Amino acid sequence: MASKFIKWTNKELLNELNNPVIITAFEGWNDAGEAATTAVKYFQDRFSAIKVGAIESEEFFDFTISRPVIEIPDEHREIIWPATEILIAKMFDSKHDLVIIVGHEPQLRWRTFTEQVIEVTSLIESHMVVTLGSLLTDIPHSRPVKVFGSSDDSELAKRLNLPLSTYEGPTGIVGVINSVLREKEIPSMSLWAGVPSYVSGAHSPKAALALVERLADVLEIGISCTDLEIASAAYERQINELVAEDMDTAEYVNQLEEDFDHNSEVNEEDSNPELLVSEVEDFLRNQTGQI
Repeated sequence: MASKFIKWTNKELLNELNNPVIITAFEGWNDAGEAATTAVKYFQDRFSAIKVGAIESEEFFDFTISRPVIEIPDEHREIIWPATEILIAKMFDSKHDLVIIVGHEPQLRWRTFTEQVIEVTSLIESHMVVTLGSLLTDIPHSRPVKVFGSSDDSELAKRLNLPLSTYEGPTGIVGVINSVLREKEIPSMSLWAGVPSYVSGAHSPKAALALVERLADVLEIGISCTDLEIASAAYERQINELVAEDMDTAEYVNQLEEDFDHNSEVNEEDSNPELLVSEVEDFLRNQTGQI
């Protein structure tokens, strides 16, 4: 039975997909520095994804929190409601086509919302689902961005050298979706990028770039990242200038850099992915509602 909460506009295009993989991200708690949604939208733009539907917002959002926006294109007033878009990208040089699900983290009826995502997954017989997130953590902006990965699927985790997810604690919609995918035995994995906690309000193209590159590697997709590379260099210069203006912050960042370099030298974290994932778990437990 088709869901009454998904409004399809080009559903017939789903029949043309080759070994589809779903990638998804949601603005809000799971999206520090807007890195996760920026990464997904970068794939959307780079591969000219076509919108085929949307999970309608009426049942899932409190419009006093996520307010609709009035626009006047071509002199005709239009109300734009928050929505979760479903798009497809044909990948002619890849083994997998992409189905992109991107929008705001819903405020209401998470179980029902997750059912809509699962319906899309089942409808296209998805090869795999990849959820993206980003988190605030104690890393310096001047060093490479860490990307943390985990999976609930033992075969997928082994193939990609990822730890199995053992997290217990508060979660966002990304965690709920991954949990239901595990129950339904649909292979899934989650990738998270770290964003410096001392610039929590800044958009982070550097973290987005790290997610794009890691996801492209997982999917064996070639993608040009020149735009994000330029934006990342500008981001780092701007943060350098801001940090230099405050002695306390400069000392704090210098300490983070020393810690980062020391850990890189001993290679402890790089050799044990479970230690990386523990940072994500600490964030989820301690930062509920703060992003």
